[in-house]
Amino acid sequence: MGEKIINQVYELRTKSGNTQCDLAAAVGVTRQTIIAIEKGDYTPSVLLALKIADFFHLPVEKVFIYEVS
Repeated sequence: MGEKIINQVYELRTKSGNTQCDLAAAVGVTRQTIIAIEKGDYTPSVLLALKIADFFHLPVEKVFIYEVS
């Protein structure tokens, strides 16, 4: 049984017209961190996930989806 976190960061960011730099500055991380999150190479801490969700004015579970396969 595998577990993973799927995120909607790229979709939400591009739909809102924000750059990776905009999001990174707003949540206090580097652009490289945003790139890694969007690619699924990095799962953010709970605090960072909450900050990202707040940036998009969404609940965290709409941005980061926990999947069990």
